[in-house]
Amino acid sequence: MSCALIAITGRSGSGKSQVRRLYESQGWPVCDADLVARQVLEPGSDCLPLLQQRFGADILDEQGNLRRRLLADRAFATPEGTADLTSITHPEILRRILEQHRQAEKAGSPLFFVDGAVIVGYSLQPYCRRIVLVRTGDAVACQRICARDGISPEAAQRRLDAQTPLPVLEAAADYIIDNDRDPEALRQRALEVLEQIVREVADEA
Repeated sequence: MSCALIAITGRSGSGKSQVRRLYESQGWPVCDADLVARQVLEPGSDCLPLLQQRFGADILDEQGNLRRRLLADRAFATPEGTADLTSITHPEILRRILEQHRQAEKAGSPLFFVDGAVIVGYSLQPYCRRIVLVRTGDAVACQRICARDGISPEAAQRRLDAQTPLPVLEAAADYIIDNDRDPEALRQRALEVLEQIVREVADEA
């Protein structure tokens, strides 16, 4: 039985991780691509010397640990920086995600969900059977980013500006979940989309 890889994407602060956790609570195998991205930046990773060459030797501290905030500030300051960060880290991120997908397929699951902001237009997209977009307005997203990461509204907006534009995500999406209301509305819509995905993938099998 083939295992359909389903992307859950959205810009920072959209609430896509809430949808991923909901699907995980329903018993589906999931992957947090942001967690994988952090894991490939741990000490000893082959990515770190390349990042130092591009963004400065001081992005690592004396113990060889990545100064993540410093890297983010430099990488997200320009579109070129964001693209370079992606080109350095994404091959290893993709390899690890696809290995988790293979494990889900071996276990017999018909679906495998990947939650990540950087999917549309990048190396994972060709592997995705369906794309779920979790969408919210920039004002709400900025509030969530500031509360979550302890950064200024200006820094939060710069992070959003560096990400894939919402119209591009909307054009690629098979399903859209709006998340400008209360958590229960998000839950109900996310479960509706899940039911639709399960039905459609079963019909295609």
